[in-house]
Amino acid sequence: MADHLSFSINPFQQAKWTGAKPNETEQETQARVQQMKAALNESRRIDQQLQEGRKTLERRKKAIKILLLGQSESGKVNFQLAFAPRHFERERPVWKIIVQLNIIGTIKTILDALKEEYEPGEEYPATPTDASPKSALRVLRKMRLCLSPLFFIETNLLRILAPDSLDSRDMAVRAGHGWKELLRAKGNPFVTDSERETQPGHRRSETLISSENDPSSILVAQRDEIIALWDNPSVREILKRRRPQLQDSPGFFMDDIARIATHDYVPSDQDIIKARIRTMGVEEYRFVVEKGQDANVEYYITDVGGGRHQRASWAPFFDDVQAIMFLAPLAFNQTLEEDSRVNRLEDSVQLWKDICSNKLLANANLILFFNKKDVLTATLASGVQVKKYVPTYGDLPNDVPSVTKYFKDKFRAYHRKFSPQSRPFLCYETSAIHIRSMSVVLIGVRESLLRQHLREGDII
Repeated sequence: MADHLSFSINPFQQAKWTGAKPNETEQETQARVQQMKAALNESRRIDQQLQEGRKTLERRKKAIKILLLGQSESGKVNFQLAFAPRHFERERPVWKIIVQLNIIGTIKTILDALKEEYEPGEEYPATPTDASPKSALRVLRKMRLCLSPLFFIETNLLRILAPDSLDSRDMAVRAGHGWKELLRAKGNPFVTDSERETQPGHRRSETLISSENDPSSILVAQRDEIIALWDNPSVREILKRRRPQLQDSPGFFMDDIARIATHDYVPSDQDIIKARIRTMGVEEYRFVVEKGQDANVEYYITDVGGGRHQRASWAPFFDDVQAIMFLAPLAFNQTLEEDSRVNRLEDSVQLWKDICSNKLLANANLILFFNKKDVLTATLASGVQVKKYVPTYGDLPNDVPSVTKYFKDKFRAYHRKFSPQSRPFLCYETSAIHIRSMSVVLIGVRESLLRQHLREGDII
């Protein structure tokens, strides 16, 4: 046994393993060393990613997590614009293209309505049959011809943004910031990446849109004609009959053509809020509040999509959130885009019932926001009667305070009736196009979290 121990190898005195093979050549040695260095670098990269992942998880635990629920187009986006303006400023040029696509879509809607009026059931004939140079039919065809380059540009932009969409009015992009990066990096689909890098003064963050793929020049050249088309009383009358809710639709900018159709146009905050772009899938917004009482507080806001076909996928996101914000637009006279037979406000009420009665959300902080109060104000000012669309409203005053109180009481009653257990009813009124009014969102979240802590401590 002693002889055996005397010849045993001490593992602490062995040379460090190098992976060297007997009789390897110098070239094989160099290759082996390079492979080991690459493996070491990869190992360090993985360790760094794991470390960053742990830091992100720790940071996320301390952050405030909010889940946004509500209908599609209920104003659930652009929180970064309200709370992190410096971050959003870098994305402002991208929204110019979205606003322009919205305008193109509206122009197509107007031309479609005029075609239904003047060319019912006809394809576009090559030669006008009406000889009068000032006839409505001839003016329509002239306008269609003048604006046709816009529709070509629309096709090119959709090829970049939403390859599955054929019309900007039905444009849907994948959730996340991928579509913004596409517009920034591949604004010109006719230029390859290598060619783009060699262009003088090129910066990676710069949007490159060539003249043949930029709506600006056509909009500027046809600005007076577009304004004249929109201001035409006959056109307005036709649209009132055939497209009655056009002006109330998201992404409507026809009243601002003179301001937008310029070469140096930069979207305002209100333009970005009003712009319409539909997203598919779950989108998470992370931002650090830059000012106010919540400065430096990190927020994660998850938008799960409000389309009726997306609501079945909401449940997995109900966990690990401090507050659920339910946005209900006060659009009593509008219908759902995906189902024109369903009133938007009635759908919000039904959805609110489902959320309140959901047992998974029994302990959740529910905050109701009556959004788009500015739209309600404009609707009532135009003479629209609430009782025409909501018979139970009866003969109550047709003004903003009375209408808001009526629907607030309605939502409160359902909240009390359908909640599995007693909880406070928190309701706020906001206007989507007024950035300052969005500060009430943070006030609501802060108040709901304070109440939750008090309840957990048996103080209330």
